[in-house]
Amino acid sequence: MLTVMPDHVYILAAPLASAEGKWYPLAVMLQRVKGSTSHSINALRHRSGPFWQKETFDRIVRHQQEFDEKALYILNNAMKAGIVDDAWEYDGLWYDHEINAAG
Repeated sequence: MLTVMPDHVYILAAPLASAEGKWYPLAVMLQRVKGSTSHSINALRHRSGPFWQKETFDRIVRHQQEFDEKALYILNNAMKAGIVDDAWEYDGLWYDHEINAAG
C-alpha cells in the first residue's frame, strides 16, 4: 500500500527476501525507493538535487491487527487532510488487495 501526500509518503510493504530466511534491511529498501523516485520526480520537474528529507519514520509491523491499523490509517490520510471525500478515489493511493501482513 502506498499513499503519496502533498508533503510526505506512506508505504506499507513486506520486505523482499535476500536469501533463505533473510531479508533486505529496511534502510537499503528506503534508500533505493528514495533514490529512484527522487531521480524520476526531479526529471519531471526539470530540477536536480536532493528531493527527500534524510530522516524517515519507520516501523516494523509484527502482526495482522497492527498491519490492519496501519493500512486503515494510510488509506484514510487523504480524507483526513481534506483532499478527497472518498479515500478509494484518491489518485495518490496504490493498494494491491492481494497483499496482506501474511504475504
